[in-house]
Amino acid sequence: MRQIFLLILLFIVGQWLVKALRRHDAQSAQRTGARGANGAGAAQGGAGSPSGQPQLAEPMIRCLECGVHAPKSDSVSVAGQTFCCAAHAQRHGARPTGRDAR
Repeated sequence: MRQIFLLILLFIVGQWLVKALRRHDAQSAQRTGARGANGAGAAQGGAGSPSGQPQLAEPMIRCLECGVHAPKSDSVSVAGQTFCCAAHAQRHGARPTGRDAR
């Protein structure tokens, strides 16, 4: 019975430590962000974020031909369908459709 209580106590302490580390990381990131807005960390912030806020990640698309996820800026869009490269768009367009597919 003592072992179960010890395991529960260790679990609770572990969760508390994880939350404390996350809070510490968030506070240090805020301090670093504030320093970047003042100009000291301008090289780290990048030219695309003048307000000092981090940029969101680029959306990913799924290739209709192979299923690979690729960044939207690198994708090829043909007739409303997205592909990871031009070769896959051509291969998908060359497929027979309708009765010819059988």
